[in-house]
Amino acid sequence: MTKVLIVDDHPAVGAGTRAMLEQEEDMIVDVIDKPEQTETKLYNDQYDIVLLDLYMPGMSGVELAKKLRKHYPDLAILIYTGFDLSTHFNMIVEANINGFVSKTASSEQLVNVIRCALRDEVVLPLHLFKQLRRSEASVSHQSENEGINLSLNEKEQSILKEVASGLTNREIAQTLHMSQRSVEYTLTGIFNKLSVKSRTEALYKAQELGLVSKT
Repeated sequence: MTKVLIVDDHPAVGAGTRAMLEQEEDMIVDVIDKPEQTETKLYNDQYDIVLLDLYMPGMSGVELAKKLRKHYPDLAILIYTGFDLSTHFNMIVEANINGFVSKTASSEQLVNVIRCALRDEVVLPLHLFKQLRRSEASVSHQSENEGINLSLNEKEQSILKEVASGLTNREIAQTLHMSQRSVEYTLTGIFNKLSVKSRTEALYKAQELGLVSKT
């Protein structure tokens, strides 16, 4: 049997997803709606895969995945969201997550993504697969002191350029035709990459490393 744990702060979504998955004869599903309960749940029971909502109060799915990975290195983890993940793709990969699936996926698609993740395979939407081609054009920098290969994709570079212009997150969202939440999560990903805690620090370090041009 495949044991699945769903962590989603919307009980109706969790219940609906459980109903879809339990149509499969080999799947048993539990649902919790508070991310802080996840580690206790995993400690008390053994699961093969965990589906984490991306946006939850107090802790994002990516942040929770990073915590879980420290104690459960072999656990399959999927991000389960209704949002476009194009701007979060690098953050998800860097968090050592096994993949993601849309909340709009059909029962067949959802089951397929889960089974693939358990085989260490990843299912990517075609539009995102095509965007990966652009990664070759990303600016990268090899830090000789740290021995770390840092890079920023087009979206991250565009946001930092607007930060340099003095725009607020809301103004950046309007300028780049993104949601404000997407801007904020992309900035969080930039902070993690550059090991900084503020927009000003991120811009300064990115300029110093040659990841964006100095103004």
